Amino acid sequence: MLRAAGIGPADEVVVPAFGNPEVAEAVIQTGATPVYADIDPATYCLNPDFVDAVVGPRTAAVVVVHRFGRPADVARLHRLGQRRGLLVIEQSESDAPYAEAERRRANAAYLTARLSGVRTPEGGDAHTYQQYVVRVPGNGRPDRDAFARAVRARGVECRVPVKTPVHRVPLFRRDVCLPETERAADETLSLPVDASLTRRELQRVVTACNALGGLLQPAF
Repeated sequence: MLRAAGIGPADEVVVPAFGNPEVAEAVIQTGATPVYADIDPATYCLNPDFVDAVVGPRTAAVVVVHRFGRPADVARLHRLGQRRGLLVIEQSESDAPYAEAERRRANAAYLTARLSGVRTPEGGDAHTYQQYVVRVPGNGRPDRDAFARAVRARGVECRVPVKTPVHRVPLFRRDVCLPETERAADETLSLPVDASLTRRELQRVVTACNALGGLLQPAF
């Protein structure tokens, strides 16, 4: 899509650093330069204000990546693109069947209503919860990685969704300030929310996490 739009060596393309490096790699393959913008801490997608702040005379496009089943603010980003003369390209996650998405929403609602000691994700009608991503703030207490080890020891699978932001990967490294991206990479943890989970399995997730709630500062 970038090549078809004429993006090339003279151009810069704004991309997120919170995620895998495939988008930045695609930009580099066209000969263009990836420029990283920070994310919205609720959606984990590009924040239009931060995108606007990094747009320069060589900026030709923005690649918007939807995260974890929560869409980016595409309306504002498209308005920004029109105002600044930028191509806005969306990279969508694969769509799940309606029934599966509804089941995941129901599972997410169950977890959100019962979890303590972690910051649960902000919902919204458009959220399909392809991943149920919570935050485990350190606050001087056990951090996300320690929390994840303890949850796994209780028989609950969990994973770190983004271990290293793209701007810290050697091949794509840039000396930029992305505080929300850095914070999300340090704090986020993906808990089970699959449509196939039973109520008993969901309660096991809740029990494992809440057993550690006393080790963490209250989540506000």
